[in-house]
Amino acid sequence: TAGTGSEVTRNAVLASPEHRVKVSLRSAAMLPRVALVDPVLTHSLPPAQSAASGLDALTQLIEPFVSSRSNPLVDAICKEGIRHAVRSLRRVYTDGSDAEARRDMAFASLCSGLALANAGLGAVHGFAGPFGGAYGAPHGAVCAVLLAPVFAANVRALETRAPGSPLLDRFREVAVMLTGRAGATPDDAVVWLQALTRDLAIPPLSTYGYRTADAAGVVKAARSASSMKANPLPLTDEELHAILTAAS
Repeated sequence: TAGTGSEVTRNAVLASPEHRVKVSLRSAAMLPRVALVDPVLTHSLPPAQSAASGLDALTQLIEPFVSSRSNPLVDAICKEGIRHAVRSLRRVYTDGSDAEARRDMAFASLCSGLALANAGLGAVHGFAGPFGGAYGAPHGAVCAVLLAPVFAANVRALETRAPGSPLLDRFREVAVMLTGRAGATPDDAVVWLQALTRDLAIPPLSTYGYRTADAAGVVKAARSASSMKANPLPLTDEELHAILTAAS
């Protein structure tokens, strides 16, 4: 797939369906010395998997850019990766044989791995790990449906509790990169992301058996996820519950 960027990270994931958990492992011993990325290997990837893994890559480019650990080196990687993903994600979904688009997404995925390894992630991945373990849901598809609600929740939280935060400017930058419009706002970015997930037929969380009654357990598990630490700011339980509702 073109999505995880794991070829340039020190991360691995263990899943235990019996215990309904996924855990992330990190070690310098797992950091590859060489990564060979051949986009031709993704040409036969079906549309659904192309969409889900591609949106995982886009998530892993946006979250580090707006994270509390963002830095100038990662900024450059994220911007270039987002540019490639924006112009080619829909294309690989509609035509898997589009070689140029497949190259773009392979590059975007590579960039996303470098970005998350050096600036962390956020609430999307904070939810995605525990949710995937509990419901057996594909990671990329879960990230995809959570991306717009988390983006919106973070912007609202910053505007309310930290209106002078420079991170708000980063959300505006993302909006410009996604929409291609100089005056785009974070709300425009949310609309763009919602349209993208609709166009790529990303299913809601309820598809995997999630029910509103499960929300408290999912929120509790997400709070302890390591990815939450780099979210732009801590989100309240009420905000986390609202994200799950929007993604369901």
